[in-house]
Parts: sequence; C-alpha cells; structure tokens
Amino acid sequence: MNLDQVKKIMAQSMGAPVLLVMILSMLIIPLAPLVLDVFFTFNIALSLIILMTAVYAMRPLDFSVFPTIILVSTLLRLALNVASTRVILMEGHAGSGAAGNVIEAFGTFVIGGNFAVGLVVFMILIIINFMVITKGAGRVSEVGARFTLDAMPGKQMAIDADLNAGVIDQDEARQRREDVSSEADFYGSMDGASKFVRGDAIAGILIMVINIVGGFIIGVAQHDLSAVQAAETYIMLTVGDGLVAQIPGLILSTATAIIVTRVSGSSDLGNEVSEQLAKPQTLYVAGGIIGLLGIIPGMPNVAFLSLASILGGAAWLISQRKVAEAQQAAMATVDDEEPAEVPRERDVSWDDVETIDPLTLEVGYRLIPMVDTNQGGELIDRIKGVRRKLSKELGFLVHAVHIKDNLDLNPNTYRVLLMGVPVGEGDLQPDHYLAINPGQVFGELEGTHTKDPTFGMDAVWIDGDHQEHAQSMGYTVVDSSTVVATHLSDIVRVHASELIGVDEVKELLDRLAESVPKLVEDLVPKTVEWVVILKVLQNLLEESVSIRDMRTIAETLAEHGPKSQDPDALTMAVRTALGRAIVQELAGIAGELPVITLDPGLEQILHQSVQGDGTGGSALEPGLAEKMNQSLMEAVQQQEAEGQPAVLLVAPSIRRLLARMFRHALPDLAVLSYTEVPDDRSIRMVANVGGQ
Repeated sequence: MNLDQVKKIMAQSMGAPVLLVMILSMLIIPLAPLVLDVFFTFNIALSLIILMTAVYAMRPLDFSVFPTIILVSTLLRLALNVASTRVILMEGHAGSGAAGNVIEAFGTFVIGGNFAVGLVVFMILIIINFMVITKGAGRVSEVGARFTLDAMPGKQMAIDADLNAGVIDQDEARQRREDVSSEADFYGSMDGASKFVRGDAIAGILIMVINIVGGFIIGVAQHDLSAVQAAETYIMLTVGDGLVAQIPGLILSTATAIIVTRVSGSSDLGNEVSEQLAKPQTLYVAGGIIGLLGIIPGMPNVAFLSLASILGGAAWLISQRKVAEAQQAAMATVDDEEPAEVPRERDVSWDDVETIDPLTLEVGYRLIPMVDTNQGGELIDRIKGVRRKLSKELGFLVHAVHIKDNLDLNPNTYRVLLMGVPVGEGDLQPDHYLAINPGQVFGELEGTHTKDPTFGMDAVWIDGDHQEHAQSMGYTVVDSSTVVATHLSDIVRVHASELIGVDEVKELLDRLAESVPKLVEDLVPKTVEWVVILKVLQNLLEESVSIRDMRTIAETLAEHGPKSQDPDALTMAVRTALGRAIVQELAGIAGELPVITLDPGLEQILHQSVQGDGTGGSALEPGLAEKMNQSLMEAVQQQEAEGQPAVLLVAPSIRRLLARMFRHALPDLAVLSYTEVPDDRSIRMVANVGGQ
C-alpha cells in the first residue's frame, strides 16, 4: 500500500469524525463573523446536495444513510444558531454587519431592511416548515415504518416461495432478505429522524424569541441603545439569522418528505413525474380549461391563453413522438421474408410417430403470453430456474419441459403431464397475484377465492395494487409464473424416480469415473448390472433421498453387490451408508432427532407379516392397519404443530413395508430404520404407536 492510498483511506475514514468534532466545537468556541459566513454557506450547499440526492434516488434505500445525515445536518444548523446567537448578543450593538455578511445580506437584501416584513416572512417559513412539510413527512414516516414492519413476514415468505420454486438462487434470496431487512431498518430510522426535523423547527422559533428578547435587554441595559434602536438592530439580526437557518431547514424537510413518499422505481423522480404527468390527454384537457378561463372578460387573457397554447403544443408534440415510436416498433416487426413454398405431400415415416416427452406443460390460449418471451413472459426463465435448483438437490439433470398450447383446455388453465399422462393442473389469472393464506392472517381480502394448486391452501386472486396490503396482513403473495413454477417443482420432486433412466445413470457414472475410474470400472457390469443400479436410485428418489453422493452409493453397491443382486436389499445398504445425510436433511445439523416408535408387539406382528407374505407386500389385518394409520396421523399432526419433523423409527426388516404403506396416506412421514441413524446422533421419542 503506497502513501497515496493511505492518504485516501485516511481522508475517507476521518471525514465524518472531523465534521462531528467541528460541530460540537461550535457550541463552545466563539466564531468570528468570517468563519460564520463560511459555515452558513456550507450549510446551504449541504442542504441543496441532500435535496438533489433525494430527487435523483430511484428508491429510498439508494439513500440509506439519509437518517444519519438528517441528524448531522440538524446538529450543524443548531450549532450555527448557537454560534451566531453568541455573536449577535455580544457584537450586535455595532450594527447589522456584526454577525457576518451572510446574516446581513438576508437581513437587508432578502427582507428589504424592514424588520416587520422580516418577522412576517420568517413566521410564514416557520409555519410552512413546521405545520405542513415537517408534520406531513413525520406522519408518512410513522405510517411507512409500521406498514413496512407488518409486511416483513409476508415478504420473507414470498422470498422463500420463490427460492423453493427455483425462481431465484440462494445468493439472490440472501440479497432480497437483506433488502427487506434494510428497508425495515430504514423506515424505522426515518420515523425517528423525522422527530429531529420537527424538533429543529420548534428550536428555531424558540431561538428567535430568545434572541429578540435577550438582544433588546442587552442593547438597552448594557450598550445604552434606545428602545427603537435596540429593537430594530437585534430584530434585524435575529430575523436574518433565522432565515439563514430556516431556509436550509426547509430544504432538508422537503428532502425528507420526498424520500418517505417515494415508491421504488426504475428511474429518478424527474423522469417519473414527466412520464406520469406529461400525457397528451391530461395536457389537452388542462390546456382547454385554461383556455376557457382565458376568454372570460376581466381575466388576464394573455397569460391564460399563452399557457393554454403552450400546454396544447406540448401535448401535440408528445403525441406525435409516441406515434413515431409506435411506427418504428411496428416496422421492426415486419416480416420481410417471402412466404415459404407449400411442401408436397410425403410418404409416412417414423418421423410421423410422436414421441412422448418426459415432462410437458400445456397452457390455455390466454396463458400463452406467460411463455412468450417476446411478450415479456417470465415463465420459461422460471422453469429453467426450477430445473437448475432441482437438479442440484436431486443429484441428476432434470429433463427439459416441453411447453405447448392446448386449445382443448380452458383459456386460463395449465396442465402438467408426466410421460404424456396428466399429473396436475390449475387455473390462473395472469394479470393478478395469488395471495396464499399460510395459516395465520390478520384479515380478509377482496378478490376471487380459490385454492393454491400446489398445496391446496386457501388463496385469493388480487389486483397488483393490493399486493403490499396483502403482505402486511400476513399473506404470501406470488405472481402467476411463480404459481406454475412452484407446482411444477413439487410435481418433479414427487415423481423424481420416474424421470431417471439408464441414460441418466450412465451419465452419472461417467462423471464419477473422472475422479474414481477404478471404482466405476469394477462396478459395472462386473458387480451389478445397469438395471440394478437404476432400480436402487429410483428407490432412493422415491423416498426423497438425494443421489448427489454417487461415490458413497457406488462404493456401497460395490461392497454388497457380490452378496446380493436384490435392489431392495441393496437400497437398504445404501440408505444405511447415506444415513447421516438423510437425518441431516430431516433434522438439521444440531439437536436431537424426535422420533415416533412402534410397540414391540406390533413390530413383531409386522415382521411376521413380511416374512409370511414373501413377496414384499403386506398380509396385515385391515383393522390393525387402519388403527396404525390413525395413530400415526395424530402423531404427525402433533409434530407439524410443533414445527418438528415427523420420523417413524422401526426395525430394518419392516422399514420398506411401512414406507410403502404410508407413502400416500402420510406424505410428510419419514420412515427410518435403526441402522440409518448415525451413532453420534441422539434421538428423543415423542410418541409410541401400539396399534391396539
């Protein structure tokens, strides 16, 4: 690090402390009039810089340091008031220039040397600043802070929904969470900072009264001035001082109001105002009304008619510009290609046999814009995000989704097909948002009531204008593309075992061979066949076990393959080897594993049932199975209510039987064997099912 870099770092890091020390020093150390002029000029320049920064900020968080700047600028202004008050009271008898040229200029030039006019102007500025701008900004800050904090849970759940749907990755989710937290901190700070601005306005009034009364007494009692001279001199200086302080205060209050009333956008305030106000229709109507007022006798006809002409001309120019832009856009989309020649009828071939895509998404004709990137559709990108996320989680490349329109569907309906068979569908309102009730909300929403197609939760289709209101009430709000992406993600997870085939297995082993070639060489086909490995992987995915750790899977198959070629037995061995990862996925890295157990007598009955059947099925008595299902359902509901995973811990011999038995009836129940729990993981029994 060279000397220049050190100097730069020191300058950046020492600027704020030096400024604060300087401000505090002004409260104690007397300042010369020339120094006061410099600081008053700096204060005015600083307030203008703050105002321009607030105007050009695209969103409030772009000026996140604003609450601290309010505090510093308020302290600077109050310190200058104290310093100028000291000079006015000590040297005011010498004349209007005793407190510096800036105060003299505001006391003579701005108010014309008439202290009565100065008092009136000063009081008007106080009223505008205190009663209008400061009070309004403080109220907006208070309401904004409250609604921002109320909306945080809904925004966090919306981020989690996008993350689970694969719409965003972990980094973007982390950034969004930080933005939500920063937004809440910002509005909370602004709620407090607005009190500084309000207090500054009140302090200005009190300082003015104290300066006038104190100056009058000092001038008459100590400097032998007449009452008229003392009043004129000290009121002139006090009003000049007050104006020098209040004008920057008014500018800062205006900047505060602009920041707290801004809505996040893609452009600054000037561009947004011009885009939203400068519309031909509004300008034509406003110009017509002004023109009608201009032809009324007695009105300032020239002024009204001139302004009406300007508004009409501006409206015409804007409309012509928009027409030109529309024509250019239309010309850009013109297809200059000649019509293709109609092909001759050919003979039937294998090309006419339609192949079935593993994953297909069919949409009604009103949903076509969602999948058309030329029309701003985001669904294709969302689906790519879902595939990327699921491929990382599951451990193999998820098939591409074939998207096509289906005129047989309702216009607003979509359908997901797996191997050509429908496995899920739902209805959308593309221009609306789906507000999902996660279980605890603080009111009812107006809109079209429906069910979330993924999880079957109560939901309401709402307008985009009500999105923030719904989030503040505790609803999880998502757009239509996210609804489809989340539904598709859930379907792929449930049917992951049907999407993996021999080609995927070969690709997985080829990639593994790059790091451990000898293991793969000895495994296939010397130890186990391709179809056996495929069946093992399907068994794992069927129970939501990731196959990312292909090395452990391959090593386990290589160890147990010579003993048995039974896929179920090999799956049991692989699950034991992956036990740590399975338990980690269920309960996290720390803490105990809460488990549900079976009565030993019931386990013995189930063990005999498995051995007696011999086919891997169940010869269990129906009544006993129903009682088990009811008892386990109550235990699962209890675990869900406590926010804990529902895990049934059983003997290895009956684990697969119970997993198949309750897979559809209790999808949230994970069935583990004793051998799958690592030795260093403690367990805690939360329920015991007896079956009686």
